[in-house]
Amino acid sequence: MSEERVGFFTDTSVCIGCKACEVACKEWNAIPEDGLSLSAMSYDNTQALGASTWRHVAFVEQPKPEGRTQLPLADEESGDGEMRWLMSSDVCKHCTHAACLDVCPTGSLFRTEFGTVVVQEDICNGCGYCVPACPYGVIEQRPHDGRAFKCTLCYDRLGAGQEPACAKACPTESIQYGPLDELRERAALRVDQLHEAGSTEARLYGADPDDGVGGDGAFFLLLDRPEVYGLPPDPVVTTRDLPTMWKHAGVAALSVLGGLAACFAVSGRPGRGPR
Repeated sequence: MSEERVGFFTDTSVCIGCKACEVACKEWNAIPEDGLSLSAMSYDNTQALGASTWRHVAFVEQPKPEGRTQLPLADEESGDGEMRWLMSSDVCKHCTHAACLDVCPTGSLFRTEFGTVVVQEDICNGCGYCVPACPYGVIEQRPHDGRAFKCTLCYDRLGAGQEPACAKACPTESIQYGPLDELRERAALRVDQLHEAGSTEARLYGADPDDGVGGDGAFFLLLDRPEVYGLPPDPVVTTRDLPTMWKHAGVAALSVLGGLAACFAVSGRPGRGPR
Protein backbone atom coordinates (compact mmCIF):
# COMPACT_ATOMS: atom_id res chain seq x y z
CA MET A 1 0.00 0.00 0.00
CA SER A 2 1.35 3.41 -0.93
CA GLU A 3 -1.23 5.34 1.10
CA GLU A 4 -2.18 5.23 4.79
CA ARG A 5 -4.83 2.60 5.41
CA VAL A 6 -8.28 4.13 5.79
CA GLY A 7 -11.66 2.79 6.77
CA PHE A 8 -15.00 3.28 8.50
CA PHE A 9 -15.91 3.55 12.17
CA THR A 10 -19.67 3.20 12.58
CA ASP A 11 -20.94 4.40 15.96
CA THR A 12 -24.35 2.77 16.27
CA SER A 13 -25.13 4.70 19.46
CA VAL A 14 -25.86 7.81 17.37
CA CYS A 15 -27.47 6.14 14.32
CA ILE A 16 -31.04 7.41 13.85
CA GLY A 17 -31.98 5.05 11.01
CA CYS A 18 -32.52 7.84 8.49
CA LYS A 19 -31.07 5.77 5.61
CA ALA A 20 -29.23 8.78 4.18
CA CYS A 21 -26.19 6.52 3.80
CA GLU A 22 -28.16 3.99 1.74
CA VAL A 23 -29.49 6.68 -0.57
CA ALA A 24 -26.11 8.40 -0.99
CA CYS A 25 -24.43 5.07 -1.74
CA LYS A 26 -26.97 4.20 -4.41
CA GLU A 27 -26.89 7.62 -6.02
CA TRP A 28 -23.11 7.92 -6.22
CA ASN A 29 -22.44 4.36 -7.35
CA ALA A 30 -25.50 4.10 -9.64
CA ILE A 31 -26.67 0.95 -7.85
CA PRO A 32 -29.95 -0.54 -9.11
CA GLU A 33 -33.10 -0.29 -7.03
CA ASP A 34 -33.56 -3.48 -5.01
CA GLY A 35 -37.06 -3.36 -3.60
CA LEU A 36 -39.22 -0.88 -1.75
CA SER A 37 -41.46 -3.36 0.08
CA LEU A 38 -41.30 -3.38 3.87
CA SER A 39 -40.33 -6.68 5.46
CA ALA A 40 -43.37 -6.54 7.81
CA MET A 41 -40.92 -6.96 10.67
CA SER A 42 -39.52 -3.42 10.90
CA TYR A 43 -38.98 -0.26 8.87
CA ASP A 44 -36.25 -2.11 7.00
CA ASN A 45 -36.98 -2.41 3.28
CA THR A 46 -33.60 -3.77 2.16
CA GLN A 47 -33.17 -6.47 4.86
CA ALA A 48 -29.52 -7.37 4.15
CA LEU A 49 -26.36 -6.42 2.30
CA GLY A 50 -26.20 -7.66 -1.27
CA ALA A 51 -25.14 -6.98 -4.83
CA SER A 52 -27.51 -4.00 -5.02
CA THR A 53 -27.37 -2.99 -1.34
CA TRP A 54 -23.86 -1.89 -0.36
CA ARG A 55 -25.06 -0.07 2.76
CA HIS A 56 -27.84 -1.57 4.87
CA VAL A 57 -29.44 0.11 7.87
CA ALA A 58 -30.57 -2.56 10.32
CA PHE A 59 -33.55 -1.83 12.59
CA VAL A 60 -33.64 -3.96 15.74
CA GLU A 61 -36.78 -3.46 17.81
CA GLN A 62 -36.99 -5.48 21.01
CA PRO A 63 -38.03 -5.28 24.65
CA LYS A 64 -35.29 -3.66 26.68
CA PRO A 65 -33.45 -6.53 28.41
CA GLU A 66 -33.89 -6.39 32.17
CA GLY A 67 -30.94 -4.86 33.95
CA ARG A 68 -29.51 -3.27 30.80
CA THR A 69 -29.35 0.37 29.96
CA GLN A 70 -29.92 2.30 26.78
CA LEU A 71 -29.07 5.83 25.83
CA PRO A 72 -32.24 7.83 26.63
CA LEU A 73 -33.75 10.24 24.15
CA ALA A 74 -34.37 13.82 25.22
CA ASP A 75 -36.85 14.05 28.13
CA GLU A 76 -37.46 10.29 27.95
CA GLU A 77 -37.90 8.35 31.15
CA SER A 78 -36.47 4.84 31.24
CA GLY A 79 -38.19 1.92 32.91
CA ASP A 80 -38.57 -1.83 32.82
CA GLY A 81 -40.72 -3.32 30.07
CA GLU A 82 -39.97 -0.59 27.54
CA MET A 83 -39.06 -1.22 23.93
CA ARG A 84 -35.73 -0.14 22.52
CA TRP A 85 -34.42 0.53 19.04
CA LEU A 86 -30.95 -0.53 17.99
CA MET A 87 -29.98 0.79 14.58
CA SER A 88 -26.79 0.23 12.65
CA SER A 89 -25.58 0.93 9.13
CA ASP A 90 -23.84 -2.24 7.95
CA VAL A 91 -21.28 -2.43 5.15
CA CYS A 92 -18.49 -4.60 3.73
CA LYS A 93 -15.80 -4.99 6.40
CA HIS A 94 -12.76 -4.69 4.07
CA CYS A 95 -10.99 -7.38 6.11
CA THR A 96 -7.26 -7.39 6.73
CA HIS A 97 -7.21 -11.08 5.80
CA ALA A 98 -9.85 -11.15 3.06
CA ALA A 99 -10.88 -14.64 1.97
CA CYS A 100 -12.59 -13.24 -1.12
CA LEU A 101 -9.16 -12.14 -2.39
CA ASP A 102 -7.71 -15.59 -1.75
CA VAL A 103 -10.29 -17.43 -3.86
CA CYS A 104 -10.79 -15.02 -6.77
CA PRO A 105 -9.34 -16.73 -9.87
CA THR A 106 -9.35 -13.71 -12.20
CA GLY A 107 -7.92 -10.95 -10.04
CA SER A 108 -11.22 -9.13 -10.14
CA LEU A 109 -10.92 -8.60 -6.40
CA PHE A 110 -7.87 -6.60 -5.39
CA ARG A 111 -6.41 -4.67 -2.46
CA THR A 112 -6.19 -0.95 -3.19
CA GLU A 113 -3.45 1.44 -2.13
CA PHE A 114 -5.80 2.57 0.67
CA GLY A 115 -6.03 -0.94 2.14
CA THR A 116 -9.60 -1.45 0.96
CA VAL A 117 -10.95 -4.41 -1.05
CA VAL A 118 -12.61 -3.69 -4.40
CA VAL A 119 -14.33 -5.78 -7.08
CA GLN A 120 -13.57 -4.88 -10.70
CA GLU A 121 -16.87 -5.68 -12.35
CA ASP A 122 -15.40 -5.76 -15.86
CA ILE A 123 -13.00 -8.57 -14.86
CA CYS A 124 -15.39 -10.65 -12.74
CA ASN A 125 -16.34 -13.86 -14.56
CA GLY A 126 -19.26 -14.71 -12.29
CA CYS A 127 -17.69 -17.84 -10.79
CA GLY A 128 -19.15 -17.00 -7.38
CA TYR A 129 -16.22 -18.38 -5.35
CA CYS A 130 -16.08 -15.17 -3.30
CA VAL A 131 -19.69 -15.50 -2.11
CA PRO A 132 -19.24 -18.46 0.29
CA ALA A 133 -15.70 -17.33 1.14
CA CYS A 134 -16.88 -14.13 2.87
CA PRO A 135 -17.39 -14.80 6.61
CA TYR A 136 -19.87 -11.91 6.82
CA GLY A 137 -22.08 -12.83 3.85
CA VAL A 138 -21.44 -9.46 2.23
CA ILE A 139 -20.74 -10.33 -1.42
CA GLU A 140 -23.58 -11.34 -3.73
CA GLN A 141 -24.02 -12.02 -7.44
CA ARG A 142 -26.57 -10.13 -9.48
CA PRO A 143 -29.12 -12.52 -10.99
CA HIS A 144 -29.09 -11.13 -14.55
CA ASP A 145 -25.36 -11.65 -15.22
CA GLY A 146 -23.87 -13.49 -12.24
CA ARG A 147 -21.18 -10.91 -11.50
CA ALA A 148 -20.32 -10.13 -7.87
CA PHE A 149 -20.71 -6.69 -6.32
CA LYS A 150 -20.09 -5.06 -2.94
CA CYS A 151 -18.98 -1.80 -1.30
CA THR A 152 -15.84 -0.26 -2.79
CA LEU A 153 -15.52 2.32 0.00
CA CYS A 154 -16.01 4.78 -2.87
CA TYR A 155 -12.59 4.04 -4.36
CA ASP A 156 -13.09 6.69 -7.04
CA ARG A 157 -13.83 9.35 -4.43
CA LEU A 158 -10.80 8.38 -2.34
CA GLY A 159 -8.57 8.82 -5.37
CA ALA A 160 -9.91 12.36 -5.73
CA GLY A 161 -9.27 13.18 -2.07
CA GLN A 162 -12.95 12.97 -1.07
CA GLU A 163 -14.61 10.97 1.69
CA PRO A 164 -17.05 8.15 0.82
CA ALA A 165 -20.58 9.21 -0.06
CA CYS A 166 -22.22 7.47 2.92
CA ALA A 167 -19.97 9.18 5.48
CA LYS A 168 -20.49 12.51 3.74
CA ALA A 169 -24.27 12.14 3.94
CA CYS A 170 -24.56 10.87 7.54
CA PRO A 171 -26.20 13.70 9.55
CA THR A 172 -25.17 12.41 13.01
CA GLU A 173 -21.60 11.34 12.15
CA SER A 174 -22.52 7.77 13.00
CA ILE A 175 -20.39 6.80 9.98
CA GLN A 176 -16.89 8.20 10.37
CA TYR A 177 -14.17 7.90 7.73
CA GLY A 178 -10.45 8.37 8.17
CA PRO A 179 -7.08 6.71 8.89
CA LEU A 180 -7.78 3.36 10.53
CA ASP A 181 -5.41 3.79 13.48
CA GLU A 182 -6.93 7.16 14.28
CA LEU A 183 -10.45 5.74 14.09
CA ARG A 184 -9.57 2.93 16.49
CA GLU A 185 -8.26 5.41 19.06
CA ARG A 186 -11.37 7.54 18.66
CA ALA A 187 -13.62 4.49 19.03
CA ALA A 188 -11.89 3.34 22.23
CA LEU A 189 -12.45 6.76 23.79
CA ARG A 190 -16.12 6.65 22.76
CA VAL A 191 -16.59 3.26 24.44
CA ASP A 192 -15.09 4.62 27.65
CA GLN A 193 -17.46 7.57 27.45
CA LEU A 194 -20.50 5.32 27.07
CA HIS A 195 -19.40 3.08 29.93
CA GLU A 196 -19.11 6.12 32.18
CA ALA A 197 -22.61 7.15 31.09
CA GLY A 198 -23.97 3.78 32.22
CA SER A 199 -24.13 1.93 28.91
CA THR A 200 -21.85 -0.86 30.10
CA GLU A 201 -22.76 -3.23 27.26
CA ALA A 202 -21.18 -0.94 24.65
CA ARG A 203 -18.35 -2.70 22.80
CA LEU A 204 -16.26 -2.55 19.65
CA TYR A 205 -16.70 -5.09 16.88
CA GLY A 206 -14.03 -5.71 14.25
CA ALA A 207 -11.46 -3.32 15.75
CA ASP A 208 -9.08 -5.98 17.12
CA PRO A 209 -6.13 -6.73 14.76
CA ASP A 210 -5.77 -10.12 16.48
CA ASP A 211 -9.26 -11.41 15.66
CA GLY A 212 -10.10 -14.11 13.13
CA VAL A 213 -9.85 -11.79 10.12
CA GLY A 214 -6.93 -9.65 11.31
CA GLY A 215 -9.21 -6.75 12.12
CA ASP A 216 -11.73 -5.03 9.88
CA GLY A 217 -11.25 -1.93 7.79
CA ALA A 218 -14.86 -1.11 8.67
CA PHE A 219 -15.61 -1.69 12.34
CA PHE A 220 -18.47 -0.86 14.70
CA LEU A 221 -19.43 0.31 18.15
CA LEU A 222 -22.35 -1.87 19.25
CA LEU A 223 -24.72 -1.51 22.19
CA ASP A 224 -25.37 -5.24 22.46
CA ARG A 225 -23.99 -8.58 21.31
CA PRO A 226 -23.10 -8.85 17.60
CA GLU A 227 -25.77 -11.50 17.07
CA VAL A 228 -28.47 -8.95 17.95
CA TYR A 229 -27.41 -6.93 14.91
CA GLY A 230 -27.15 -10.00 12.67
CA LEU A 231 -23.35 -10.09 12.80
CA PRO A 232 -21.29 -13.25 13.39
CA PRO A 233 -19.89 -13.22 16.94
CA ASP A 234 -16.46 -14.61 16.08
CA PRO A 235 -15.74 -14.35 12.33
CA VAL A 236 -12.76 -16.26 10.97
CA VAL A 237 -11.21 -15.97 7.51
CA THR A 238 -12.58 -18.98 5.68
CA THR A 239 -9.31 -19.68 3.86
CA ARG A 240 -7.31 -19.90 7.11
CA ASP A 241 -6.61 -23.61 6.72
CA LEU A 242 -5.80 -23.57 3.00
CA PRO A 243 -1.97 -23.64 3.43
CA THR A 244 -2.19 -26.67 5.72
CA MET A 245 -4.64 -28.38 3.38
CA TRP A 246 -2.36 -27.81 0.37
CA LYS A 247 0.60 -29.09 2.37
CA HIS A 248 -1.20 -32.31 3.29
CA ALA A 249 -2.44 -32.68 -0.30
CA GLY A 250 1.14 -32.25 -1.57
CA VAL A 251 2.49 -34.86 0.85
CA ALA A 252 -0.28 -37.27 -0.18
CA ALA A 253 0.46 -36.68 -3.88
CA LEU A 254 4.18 -37.30 -3.36
CA SER A 255 3.39 -40.50 -1.48
CA VAL A 256 1.20 -41.73 -4.34
CA LEU A 257 3.86 -40.83 -6.92
CA GLY A 258 6.49 -42.57 -4.82
CA GLY A 259 4.36 -45.70 -4.63
CA LEU A 260 3.74 -45.71 -8.37
CA ALA A 261 7.44 -45.25 -9.07
CA ALA A 262 8.25 -48.18 -6.80
CA CYS A 263 5.68 -50.35 -8.58
CA PHE A 264 7.13 -49.49 -11.99
CA ALA A 265 10.63 -50.16 -10.74
CA VAL A 266 9.70 -53.60 -9.45
CA SER A 267 7.65 -54.55 -12.49
CA GLY A 268 10.42 -53.37 -14.81
CA ARG A 269 13.09 -55.68 -13.40
CA PRO A 270 14.04 -58.58 -15.71
CA GLY A 271 12.68 -61.79 -14.25
CA ARG A 272 14.62 -65.03 -13.97
CA GLY A 273 13.70 -67.32 -16.82
CA PRO A 274 13.65 -71.18 -16.69
CA ARG A 275 17.05 -72.88 -16.82
